[in-house]
Amino acid sequence: MIEREQVLHVARLSRLKLDEDEASRLETELSSILDHVDRLAEIDIEGIEPTSHVVPLENVLRDDVTRPSLDREVALDQAPDPVDGAFRVPSPQAEG
Repeated sequence: MIEREQVLHVARLSRLKLDEDEASRLETELSSILDHVDRLAEIDIEGIEPTSHVVPLENVLRDDVTRPSLDREVALDQAPDPVDGAFRVPSPQAEG
């Protein structure tokens, strides 16, 4: 059972201002949580492997497959002002 002084101490550390009703409610709730943790500690977990997820995770992404890319000349055919096999874009200073 957690005591009221402990609840108020944690509230001060957390910079929370609790009125009497909140302190009483938290005293009950935190005691209940700690009781539950104590019950969990009683469970025999010998031989159980630790896991990070309850269900196994599967990779749902497709495999990477290399394919030929778009030919440079075809891509540059759509560019308004290509230079030396590359796209020319306006300088950020020129726009502002």
